[in-house]
Amino acid sequence: MRRGIAALVIAALVIAASASGAIAATTIDLAADASRPAANDLARATLFAEATSASAGDAAKRVNALIADALAAAKSHPRVRAKTAGTHTYPVYSKGGGRIEGWRMRSEVALESGDTAALSELLGKLQATLGVAGIILMPSPETRKKAEDEALLDAIAAFRERAKLAADALGKPYRIKHLSLGSQGHRPPLPIMRAAPMAAMEAAPMPVEAGESQVTVNVSGQIELAD
Repeated sequence: MRRGIAALVIAALVIAASASGAIAATTIDLAADASRPAANDLARATLFAEATSASAGDAAKRVNALIADALAAAKSHPRVRAKTAGTHTYPVYSKGGGRIEGWRMRSEVALESGDTAALSELLGKLQATLGVAGIILMPSPETRKKAEDEALLDAIAAFRERAKLAADALGKPYRIKHLSLGSQGHRPPLPIMRAAPMAAMEAAPMPVEAGESQVTVNVSGQIELAD
């Protein structure tokens, strides 16, 4: 009698566990990705003016004048957005390091435009008096989103294809248990290491080749095989 009762209890526990999902189904982790090209239709450049003088006020006067001229020149290019991007002043010490013998000031101007030709022309003019610290080319938010949406559809299709391949190999139907999505793909900056100002007669449009960035969407998840 006791054995019969024990068997009934075990059977009841198994049925309850199955009903509550406590018995784990066979699962498989999968990942897939897809890429789409996105035009680098947004350019950002950083320029700087720098001066050293025995007087901090004199250094500031020279730098501020250069920055003011640069902002005024930018106004003639309405498709280019310009703003100041930071100012730093620090002492210049004597060779022995015992005393301050001068001051150095550096101010930056940030330019941004979706018109690379207009930005290139303005950079050429400003290079007569300012140095170029760096240029970054990237897709605009709208262009990047469009490429991401297209890549997402491709990545999900690739995930479903892998899931079906795995399930068919095991001879079982499947369902997608969960998915995780991620994206990446900014083109790295194009550094210009402290380019020195040029003579005015040498100023010419700076060559800027926008090119493309690859926007990649990653899909990872888990499928569950039916018994």
